[in-house]
Amino acid sequence: MDNMQQQFLEAGTLMLAGMVFVFVFLSILIIFINTVLAKLAVKFPDPIVVPHSRANKKSKSNAEGNISPAIVSAISGAVRSYRAQHGQTK
Repeated sequence: MDNMQQQFLEAGTLMLAGMVFVFVFLSILIIFINTVLAKLAVKFPDPIVVPHSRANKKSKSNAEGNISPAIVSAISGAVRSYRAQHGQTK
């Protein structure tokens, strides 16, 4: 019985040492990465991306932002069909 207690104590100590080692290693890794990335971010900034305007593209909605009647009727028909198939009412 004494041998088993000693093995459990050794296993617990080994587990605790391993967890502390992993925690310290990951903490140092995070600190290192943040400092290196901070220096690199100053040296190599991200390029500014300008979004393309959608004014040139043909859109499904008109200039006021209203949805076209064709889309409204398509959605209404799909909802009506779904409700008919699944026995739902308003």
